[in-house]
Amino acid sequence: MKDALKTTAHGLKTFGSDVVDGFFEITHNGSALVGLATVFTVLALTARPDLRATGEQHLMGWLESRKPVVVAEPTALEPTAIDRTTAASPHELPKQQAAVAYWLSKKYRVAAEPLSVLVSEAYALGKRTKLDPTLILAIMAVESSFNPFAQSHVGAQGLMQVMTRVHVDKYESAGGSLTAFDPVTNMRVGVKVLQECIARAGSLEAGLRYYVGAANLDSDGGYAAKVLAEHERLRLVAGGASVPTINPPVLRAQAIPNATPPTIKADAATLPAPAPAAPQKVEKVALLSDF
Repeated sequence: MKDALKTTAHGLKTFGSDVVDGFFEITHNGSALVGLATVFTVLALTARPDLRATGEQHLMGWLESRKPVVVAEPTALEPTAIDRTTAASPHELPKQQAAVAYWLSKKYRVAAEPLSVLVSEAYALGKRTKLDPTLILAIMAVESSFNPFAQSHVGAQGLMQVMTRVHVDKYESAGGSLTAFDPVTNMRVGVKVLQECIARAGSLEAGLRYYVGAANLDSDGGYAAKVLAEHERLRLVAGGASVPTINPPVLRAQAIPNATPPTIKADAATLPAPAPAAPQKVEKVALLSDF
């Protein structure tokens, strides 16, 4: 019995030794084969540059395919951006205000949506200040053509071209002088300045001369007449009339020998103001002091 156990143990030991020797033999031979393959590959690539170039291309392609896909982060948009947008649907306006917004949009080539906010604000301001809202809109049309970032050579800024540095105190409650470029804030300050000008001058037309800074000049360069003409057109639009968006041209009699110039009848509001005898530089001097 003991001899049998010894024989079995010896057999198992011999088997294990043979397995280990075989493993090392295979590993050694495999390493040798890998080494030989590497040497032959290097020799082949050295002798054949075209094969090397092809191999490099395949290798680079494989490496590129293994790169992780990096998705570019999209431009971040804020869901609250609508709160900063000065725009509204004109369909939500009363019929009268919508008509004014669409007419101004067509004439001044400005989107109806931001104009809807301005028209609505003009009507709200007009109700509080007893000023005709179409007058407020007419001043904006003449002053800036509804460009909220407009600036004149003397520093008047925004929709109603208010002298910001003079009326900086009026912007304080809104957050400072930079709010001159906020359309609604500029409107409110401009209307306040307009009220002061009319109260000081005693009439609308004279107040407009103060507003443009021509109170101390012989002529306002046709400013008051231009504003009042646009005001009349807007009043007609608000009343439901069909008003062309192109201002009537200035008609002149042609020089025909022995011909009598035709008599032209027109509404005084549509005719341009007569030109001054000598050109005068109009600056907003009325807005530079005393307010």
